[in-house]
Amino acid sequence: MIHFEWPMLFALLPLPLLIYWLPSKNKSEAVPLKVPVLLEGIDTTIAATSNKKASLILLSLVWGLLILASTRPQWLGEAVNIPSEGREMMIAVDLSGSMQVEDMSLNGRVVNRLEMLKVLLGDFIERRTGDRLGLILFADDAYMQTPMTFDRKTVKQMLDETVLGLVGQQTAIGDAIALSVKRFNEAEDSNRVLLLLTDGQNTAGKITPEEALELAVANDITIYSIGIGADVMLQQSLFGTRKVNPSNDLDEKSLKNIADKTNGQYFRARSSEDLAKIYELLDTFEPVEQDQKQMRPLSALYYWPLGAALTLCFIYLIITNITARSSRRSA
Repeated sequence: MIHFEWPMLFALLPLPLLIYWLPSKNKSEAVPLKVPVLLEGIDTTIAATSNKKASLILLSLVWGLLILASTRPQWLGEAVNIPSEGREMMIAVDLSGSMQVEDMSLNGRVVNRLEMLKVLLGDFIERRTGDRLGLILFADDAYMQTPMTFDRKTVKQMLDETVLGLVGQQTAIGDAIALSVKRFNEAEDSNRVLLLLTDGQNTAGKITPEEALELAVANDITIYSIGIGADVMLQQSLFGTRKVNPSNDLDEKSLKNIADKTNGQYFRARSSEDLAKIYELLDTFEPVEQDQKQMRPLSALYYWPLGAALTLCFIYLIITNITARSSRRSA
């Protein structure tokens, strides 16, 4: 839809007519010398009148186009939703070597922990409309994979492209929390949330989980921690099949303490079904803003009539120049 920012300027359209209709002053001046000119085969009166009308029409079009450009015509696009809540959610994903343990089931097939996490966490990311999301990967160290952004598609893509061993084999939980604190925006109205997903305990890094926890509490960050891994897994050996606990290294006590001290909550994901329910709970704890603001993008159009006016002026000058030369040659 076309919108005019200053439509009142259309009132200037008839201004040239008003000037044209103004009474002219009668001045009789004596002509000192009259030189007769004989132009055979040319009706000078008709030619002059025709040129005058053509010029008048051309200049009227130029005036109309200039007025149209000065009203600032704009194209209003379709309404789009914009985020109206200042939530920032950082997602820290464990990429340590233990994430390759195949103790999860997804769509009827056995998969490792990371593959299951990619699918279910990807669905969770797609639902977080209106949130600024960031992605941190940690193992031996913590790395910012995706800075805070409203582009959920990019965050999900970066998650899908992660591979085991990318940042080492150990688990630097403290570094992941500390990096999250550093990367959160300093805006006071921001609701800062960290989603921490791990299957082990802190075994690496420059900052301990206790030190990182102090930073998180001081910066008013809510941490939801999720411990991933099954309690029972069948393992083949020379002596047959035996049951093992693949989550022996999971430090639930530390993860629960981190969540409690930051007014968050600790969750235990023993299966893909558990993790899906946890994400549903997180949607209720940190609901997505429903009443979003809308805006309609504006595209300026003034340069089209302005360009047309300049083109017509250029054509008018060319025609005037050609006519003047023809008149001089005929004389």
